[in-house]
Amino acid sequence: MELKDLTHGQRSRLAFIDFSLEYFGEVSRADLISRFQTGLAAATRDLASYKQLAPNNALLDHKARRYLRRDQFTPLFSHNPEAILTGLSQGFGDGLSFPMEPSESCFDAVRLVHPKAEYIAAIMRAIHHRVALQCRYVSISSGESQREIVPHSLVNNGHRWHVRAYDRESASFRDFVVTRFTDMLILDQPINTLEARQYDKQWNHIVELSLIAHPALAYPQAIELDYAMQEGQLKLEVRAALAGYLLRQWNVDCSPQHQLNGGEYQLALSNAQVLEGIQGLAIAPGWQGAA
Repeated sequence: MELKDLTHGQRSRLAFIDFSLEYFGEVSRADLISRFQTGLAAATRDLASYKQLAPNNALLDHKARRYLRRDQFTPLFSHNPEAILTGLSQGFGDGLSFPMEPSESCFDAVRLVHPKAEYIAAIMRAIHHRVALQCRYVSISSGESQREIVPHSLVNNGHRWHVRAYDRESASFRDFVVTRFTDMLILDQPINTLEARQYDKQWNHIVELSLIAHPALAYPQAIELDYAMQEGQLKLEVRAALAGYLLRQWNVDCSPQHQLNGGEYQLALSNAQVLEGIQGLAIAPGWQGAA
């Protein structure tokens, strides 16, 4: 049996199995039945076909009735990193991610290099199974070091992909740029209670930002139209841990009395007091903190 001999529907189901094993570390017949609305016999046949095509990728856990990813796993399908990250962030469906064909008439923004697919996969499995990662990470301030982190979320901050994780070295929740990892190993051991997502206060705290057109603009209505403002305001609810990224990406003037000059500042924050106590705001334009 070869992949080229299968129907599109069969390849879709096998790609789902491949994706689930790679990014979540497990898959079951119930997962296939739920996703594709097939019967038990059809799901069993699909898993048998996958085992025939990739005999070293999965091991059946009879007690849990799930197939688990083996250490010698080699993807049966080529998963494009951008499609993976877009799919994961928007709710990945069938596991298929084909290389993207550039359009000759529609152009997206230039982007940084995407993280390695195997690192995305390792992070997602660690998140799914609530385990830690041993990794080597290159920091701008301290260079390369070995760390143990407990990831709970992948985040696109508008410029690059971060993983939000508990850092055992600093005993705090931090952001790590995914492209800066040079090595990664999943640690198959339970995490400590305080390392879990529900204890990341900055992540779980939601703030409402009220954005307005910058007062220095001669024609603020143009910006109000750009951002579909209602009564001259755009209200956004964001996680405190991500507020600084959004304010920087959108060049929002957070200074007192909106003092920043320059054409890049088309928005201003009208309720800067909500930022008090939030970490990581050094990147927010003009933010000075409490007086």
